Amino acid sequence: MKDIKGKAKSGFIYKFAERAGAQGMSFVISMILARLLLPREYGVVAMVLVFISICDVFVMSGFGKSLIAKKNADNLDFSTCLWFSLGISAVIYAAVFFAAPLIAAFYDEEMLVPVVRVMALKLPVTALSCVQESYTSKNMLFRKFFYSTLTGTLSSGVISITMAYMGFGVWALVCQNISRAVINAVVLWFIVGWRPRPVFSFERLKGIYDYGWKILVIGLIDTVHSQLRNLIIGKRYTAQDLAFYSKGHQFPHTGMMLIEATINGVLFPALSHVQDDRKQMREITRRIIRVSGYVAFPVMIGLGVMAKPLVLLILTEKWLECAVYLQITCLALLFRPLQFINNSVILASGNSALLLKLDLLKKAVSILFLAVSMFFGVIWVAWSLVAANFFAVVVNIAPNRKILDYGYIRQIKDVGMSLVMSVIMGGCMYVPLLFGLNCGVTILLQTAVGAGVYLLLTKLTKDDSLEYIIKNVHLLARGRRKEKQQGS
Repeated sequence: MKDIKGKAKSGFIYKFAERAGAQGMSFVISMILARLLLPREYGVVAMVLVFISICDVFVMSGFGKSLIAKKNADNLDFSTCLWFSLGISAVIYAAVFFAAPLIAAFYDEEMLVPVVRVMALKLPVTALSCVQESYTSKNMLFRKFFYSTLTGTLSSGVISITMAYMGFGVWALVCQNISRAVINAVVLWFIVGWRPRPVFSFERLKGIYDYGWKILVIGLIDTVHSQLRNLIIGKRYTAQDLAFYSKGHQFPHTGMMLIEATINGVLFPALSHVQDDRKQMREITRRIIRVSGYVAFPVMIGLGVMAKPLVLLILTEKWLECAVYLQITCLALLFRPLQFINNSVILASGNSALLLKLDLLKKAVSILFLAVSMFFGVIWVAWSLVAANFFAVVVNIAPNRKILDYGYIRQIKDVGMSLVMSVIMGGCMYVPLLFGLNCGVTILLQTAVGAGVYLLLTKLTKDDSLEYIIKNVHLLARGRRKEKQQGS
């Protein structure tokens, strides 16, 4: 048990460092590209990503989670999944290639035909990297992710910025997506010890698929649902409207994905190892909920308050319209950590069928909100996501009253103080906006005020989340020093 907890702590730090580094690089790269490219060019790529993202789900087939959850997964399991995924990716690429004119006709954008066909080349790479990443997560080798992700992000960023500067327009964004996936997969291939064997077992495939098909359906529903707003905006409105919505969504979504990928990448494998110990599962879950709330709430609220000066400084005035979507998305994602952490608990307990039922309910209600909002403009489409996400949080917590004896009241108590501190911090951060200073100075003042107020409140309330984070960073650094000394 102690070994798993130690790996979970170490993995959390490594995963956070990986995500923080990747998201930090992506943020800088995105800032540069947004200055070099037009909103419409971003909108065109966002249209294509709707379909590519859905295809990615079929390629991954839910096998990644299945391999992690299977207690005694061996090389035959991993090899079987890899060959099957590569075969599926080839079939899907062929279908997308021939369907490209239909996709272009749907949006009434003729230039989408070559863009779709090139972007779809990412599918076989996804098939390869999915199994590699599952092996890495299964063995909790999170340090490997750190190197592969950062190398892929940095290299693809250099390629895309160079192309944008040379006037390649939309193709700079296309190449960024493909090159990041390729480089990440190649680096992971060389630094992870696992290699596929020329073996295949229909029996193993069936066993894994019995668990994985539910994850596939959940992933498909989730991806279609998440891309549905982009699809509707791109079809019903304009590529520029889609670009403003997508870019406004990107800032808070990037921050939340940092937190979500860190927690999901570590929590699910850790809980899978202790799934028979209810007390241990609850202990791990409570701690991660408290820490994630402590980090996520001030990030979302602070980002929402800083939206306008941040957009003006980073993206320039041509992107100002996306500021309101940024603020709405911050509110929509505020309680997202509770949603995906409770999801991981249900999944790790082996109840994927229940997860599927809950997902169907959440998505049905969300689509209802979306169907009503789409007739009133893009702004209402954005607000429909807020309503849908709050409903999803309520639904996701419900089963854990029984699974872990960890229901609404206990979870609200665990994150309530962090939320109150974040709201107070946000109110204080609003004050510098009243002085009419330039964007750079305003952001610096807001950041200083926000950090100062939040740290002060942390001390006054004796919240131990920050102390827990710092303690485990020190433990990890000490462990790394010992590894180096032993290696030398």
